[in-house]
Amino acid sequence: MGRFLLLVFGCLCVSPVTADSLSPPVNVTVREVKANFAVVTWDIPDGDTVIGFAITQQKKGVRTLRFIQEVNTTTRSCALWDLENETDYIVHVQSISMSGTSPQSEPLSFQTLKEAETQASTSKDEVTMEEVGQTTQLRAGELIIIVVVLIMWAGVIALFCRQYDIIKDNEPNNNKDKAKNSSECSTPEHPTGGLLRSKFPRNNNNNNRTPCVNIIEV
Repeated sequence: MGRFLLLVFGCLCVSPVTADSLSPPVNVTVREVKANFAVVTWDIPDGDTVIGFAITQQKKGVRTLRFIQEVNTTTRSCALWDLENETDYIVHVQSISMSGTSPQSEPLSFQTLKEAETQASTSKDEVTMEEVGQTTQLRAGELIIIVVVLIMWAGVIALFCRQYDIIKDNEPNNNKDKAKNSSECSTPEHPTGGLLRSKFPRNNNNNNRTPCVNIIEV
């Protein structure tokens, strides 16, 4: 791959040999325009076999030309450097084949930015990267808080289950104690406890008991 840069003064036409069968590049555009930098891109028509390109760069109102040529490459873009800020430029692109160069593309005009606009754009990009870093840190902190809360909830649930098992194991012992206390207070006449007394006295003459009502006092 070879490249050379040529500055031409005056109205000299830079086109050594023109290949009649080779079409000029199409869709020529300029992107990433800054105060002293820009990138030219283009497309090659279908069927053309090219081995390089040539770009003519000129400031509006100035007779000086910059000629950039590169061969043994299939690239479809070229960087323009050392531009003046807030200046109008005109560029042409040519394709290079083994038989010569194509006609020039349609002229494309563009204007470089002010130095202050370039710095503002750079600062904006830096601020965006800082915001992305801060957002990442915030997300990491939120994840840590969520994990801690989940661990605390798991501990509370485990403690509750343990206390519930202890209470459930103590219930049979409490029932046995209640049954034992109830049996101690019972009598043969009244198994559930209490004293019996007769409200009517015995009839000594007939040696029989008269019907009576038993009152249970607890």
